[in-house]
Amino acid sequence: MLFNSYEFILLYLPLTLLGYFQLAKRYGASAAKNFLVLASLVFYSYWDISNLPLLLVSAAVNYCVARLLSVKRSGLVLAAGVAFDLAFLAYFKYTDFILTNINTLCGTALPLQNIVLPLGISFFTFTQTAYLVDVYRGETKGYSGSDYLLFVTLFPHLIAGPILYHKDMIPQFSKAENYRLDYKNLMYGITWFTVGLFKKVIIADKLAVFANEVFEAPAGLAMLDAWGGSLAYTLQLYFDFSGYSEMAIGLGLLFNFQLPINFNLPYRACSIIDFWRRWHMTLSAFLKNYLYIPLGGNRNGHHLRNIMITMLLGGLWHGAGWTFIFWGFLHGLYICINHLWRRTGVKLPTAVNWLLTFNAVNIAWIFFRAENFSKAMNIIKAMTDIGSFCLPYSKGTPLPFTNFFKLDLGNLFFVLGMILLSVIYFDLKNVEKRNFYLSVAMIFIAFFYSFLYLSRVTEFLYFQF
Repeated sequence: MLFNSYEFILLYLPLTLLGYFQLAKRYGASAAKNFLVLASLVFYSYWDISNLPLLLVSAAVNYCVARLLSVKRSGLVLAAGVAFDLAFLAYFKYTDFILTNINTLCGTALPLQNIVLPLGISFFTFTQTAYLVDVYRGETKGYSGSDYLLFVTLFPHLIAGPILYHKDMIPQFSKAENYRLDYKNLMYGITWFTVGLFKKVIIADKLAVFANEVFEAPAGLAMLDAWGGSLAYTLQLYFDFSGYSEMAIGLGLLFNFQLPINFNLPYRACSIIDFWRRWHMTLSAFLKNYLYIPLGGNRNGHHLRNIMITMLLGGLWHGAGWTFIFWGFLHGLYICINHLWRRTGVKLPTAVNWLLTFNAVNIAWIFFRAENFSKAMNIIKAMTDIGSFCLPYSKGTPLPFTNFFKLDLGNLFFVLGMILLSVIYFDLKNVEKRNFYLSVAMIFIAFFYSFLYLSRVTEFLYFQF
């Protein structure tokens, strides 16, 4: 079930909210908690119920391993639990990638398994792996089975994050006030959800039309088209994934739960190091705390090596393909260069730092999006081919870049206007300082306009990861 769908907004969400608060009022927090677990499992099963046993098996095994670790901190038990999670993820996500590479290297013809990737497997696997490590470190308390299951399956984050940590979430399940309707949280939740919905439905999906056209085009793109397509995807990915994350935050607030902020204006970053402090912040924290630091961090003189290993594995986590690994390599290289540059003590103007950072990120996203290296290089070559630059209609036919703007100029101006209004009025940290009635009007307009476009429902990009 998608957040940006009629069945979710008009049926699932109202019924879940009603059931949650009514059960809490009549039968107590335990009944409401169990109901929310059941509702989350229904949400997950709506897409493909055959994936439900996989989710439940993963949760059951990890909970049992955690109980064993809480009794005796055994490195062997931890290794077995982590190995199970990695094997579980590897089977579904990387089997065909491994077989393909074996066939290529060895000249064999091993048949591909064509395994369908269960929704959210990367996110709920990483969430539980982090939990096992924290239990081993003695950083957890004895949580009940229902608390743990709700932590893993809570529907706002289940499909595409953000990655949750037990210390931030599970204690919230024991707060009595979280089981009473809070109108302030309701207002904030609707605001967050609406902003995310608008970013996804109106902005990201609009940009996707042009980005898809460029990335699926054969060789021979014009320079303007190549730049337009790469920038369209760069913006699409941000608005799509940050939109999902903000919708998840909003949904959490409706139930009085605080989910972590996952994005902090990453394209304003003036260095790659700063970019990764702003982009997919829960994943960055996971990579740092559960991979980079265990590798040794900045100790023992292997700082840059550990950065590169972390980013290579981060690229592999995003997808079973060499383009994803290369994307991770690029970011690892960028971060290493960033650290080495800092040692020189030379400071560039802020505008130059921003331009270098943004374009480095934009180039890396091309490999992230392209189906293969050949298509990625076609776009990069076109971006640097001055000879292919031409103005609209100068060759007798409209460029895709031109078509993007001519398709619906009214919608384009509306999007640009709403982006501006979002900057002015949707500063959610300071919403109480804004004109209340104007803010409500803007939220209503954004929700209404987004709602009209739900008939053209599309998946979120991070569902595939």
